[in-house]
Amino acid sequence: MKSVTELFPDTQTLVSLEAPELAGTILQHLCSFRPDDQSLLNLRNYTGIFTGNSRSSPYPEQHWNEINHQIAEAWAWLHSSGLIAPRSEGGTDGWVFVTRLGRKAGTAAGFTEYRKALELPKEKLHPAIAERCFGHFVRGLFDTAVSEAYKALEIWIREAACLEATDIGSDLARKAFKVGNGPLTDKKQVAAEQQALSNLMAGALGSYKNPHSHRNVAVSPEAVEMIVLASHLLRIVDSRWKRTTWPS
Repeated sequence: MKSVTELFPDTQTLVSLEAPELAGTILQHLCSFRPDDQSLLNLRNYTGIFTGNSRSSPYPEQHWNEINHQIAEAWAWLHSSGLIAPRSEGGTDGWVFVTRLGRKAGTAAGFTEYRKALELPKEKLHPAIAERCFGHFVRGLFDTAVSEAYKALEIWIREAACLEATDIGSDLARKAFKVGNGPLTDKKQVAAEQQALSNLMAGALGSYKNPHSHRNVAVSPEAVEMIVLASHLLRIVDSRWKRTTWPS
C-alpha cells in the first residue's frame, strides 16, 4: 500500500482536487490494499491515515478539517457512482468493499475510461451507434468514434433505402430522403420539411463521417455532440424502415 505522501505530497495537492479527481486516486489506493489493510475500508479509519494524530499525519493540523471534508466528498462520489458499496456484514457501520465496477476502474487508465463513459451514456445511444463507437470513445479515440458513428448511419440509410453500395455520403442521403419520392421520405410532411431533413442528413454525413479530413476532434464534449446527433438521425431512419434484421 502506498503512503499518503506518495499519493498527495503536500496539502495543496490534496485539497485542490475536485471530488471526482480525488476519488480516482482514492479508488486506486483502495484497490491496492492487501488483506491486512482491510480495516481501512471505512471512511473514519481511512481519513485517519491522513489526519489521525499530530505525530503520524504528514499534513498540518490546521488543514485537517478541510482534508477530512475533501476525502468524505470523494468517498460519497465513489458510493454514488457504484464503485464502492456497503458490506453486507457491518455495512451500517460504514464498512465498504470495492465493487466489480470499481475494480475495473481501479487503475489510472481504467478510471479515465470510466469517467469518459459517464460523458456518453451508452444506454442512451441507438444500439448500432453504441456498438460501433463506444469503445473508441472511452479510450479517447474521438475521431474514430465519430467516424464509426456516421459510418453506421450511412450503412443504415443505404440498407433502409435499398440503394447501391456505390451510393455514399451526402449523395446517398439526398437520394434516400429526396423531396417527394425518396424511399425514406415522409410523404405526409410538407416539402419544406422534407427538404430540411434531407439537408440535415446529407450535411451530417458530409461533415462528420470523415472527421480526419475536416477537423481534429480532440475533445470529448464535441465528440459527444456529434455522436448523439448520429444516434438521433439513425432513430429517424429506423422509424421509416420495416425490416427483420439489422445491417452488419
